[in-house]
Amino acid sequence: MLDIKTIRERTGEVRAVLKIKRMEADLDGLLALDQSRRALLTEVDAMKNQRNVVSKQLGEVKKGGGDIAGPQQAMRALGDRIADMDRQAAALEAQLQDFLLRIPNLPHAGVPAGAGSEQNVIARTWGEPRAFAFKPQGHVALGEALGLLDFERAARLAGAGFPLYVGLGARLERALIQFMLDLHTREHGYTEVSTPFVVNRAAMTGTGQLPKMAEDMYHVDADDLWLIPTAEVPVTNIYREEIIQRPLPIYLTAYSPCFRREAGAAGRETRGLIRVHQFDKVEMVKFVAPENSYDELEKLVRDAEDVLQRLGLCYRVLLLCQGDLSFAAAKCYDIELWAPGQNAWLEVSSCSNFEDFQARRAQIRYRDATGKVRFVHTLNGSGVALARLVVAILENYQEADGSITIPEALRPYFGGLAKIAPPPKP
Repeated sequence: MLDIKTIRERTGEVRAVLKIKRMEADLDGLLALDQSRRALLTEVDAMKNQRNVVSKQLGEVKKGGGDIAGPQQAMRALGDRIADMDRQAAALEAQLQDFLLRIPNLPHAGVPAGAGSEQNVIARTWGEPRAFAFKPQGHVALGEALGLLDFERAARLAGAGFPLYVGLGARLERALIQFMLDLHTREHGYTEVSTPFVVNRAAMTGTGQLPKMAEDMYHVDADDLWLIPTAEVPVTNIYREEIIQRPLPIYLTAYSPCFRREAGAAGRETRGLIRVHQFDKVEMVKFVAPENSYDELEKLVRDAEDVLQRLGLCYRVLLLCQGDLSFAAAKCYDIELWAPGQNAWLEVSSCSNFEDFQARRAQIRYRDATGKVRFVHTLNGSGVALARLVVAILENYQEADGSITIPEALRPYFGGLAKIAPPPKP
């Protein structure tokens, strides 16, 4: 969340961000609430100081044998008044915190202006789209013909938007997860963690999914637990309400399934893996000192790019404009893969710097070189997300006979198998 002091000092910027994100918030009401809270706290502090002074004076009078019955009664009345005002202040503080949870982060100065995805900036591209000597098929036709995907049975199990991988399709999914975890832990310096796949309300609030995006999430009502939309949530919350005792930076990576309702997507569902409610992902999370966080963001993006380069996939990196930034991000890069069967770019990674926005919500702190307790900066990036990565592999590595060449980087995870061939014809 934003510090209320930041909102006081940069009210115009906050209004502009709300407008460009098409969000409504009564900033005047928030500032009035803050002013009332501060005035009340000032009055309470003055009364507490008065009580301390009078109490000391009464002690001296009592030592001298004087009568303090009347002043003591007045002090009790003052104490009751202070207790009542403390309750009022606590109520105002709770209202203020609830209000602050609904205000988005401010964009970094390096984020381009723009209201939507059309104003995102292509930072760079890697590779060239493959030139086919035949008309490339989409992943649905390829996956079903090769027995890798079974959408009909998946729909019977859970409904639309939930994939079923079969045989070498399931092995491809597992191989990609293992390949990415190995790369990040062995070469990029991350420590692997394995977290719960459900979290409590505090964890979802800490990373910014609640309260704003509740309708997009899967909620287990009986236990008030939430299926995670990304491993970012449990991994970031590992240090919730702590002062980190380890040296920074801290790099963590985790595999998890991800669950998202995709609220508002009705009517735009497509058969296949492009838009699904459950998908696997390898996530990278960083806890860093504020002065290093933007250098760390660039490194984070390069770690995600390394995955795609080793898989030999053509991609582009987009710098998101202000209007396309997520609720919590201060700066974000998206990485998109080229999918020839879709004739489209597919997002497979978002790499974001949240600055101290999540850390304030989750109370994640560290001690700087002087010993002062400060909020860390948190970053996260997909490293990378499936199932769209599977789409890109199937469509880019397809051959004219319907087979799929396995990228060289994955072959050790397939026991050296180089190709997924169609089943023999009866």
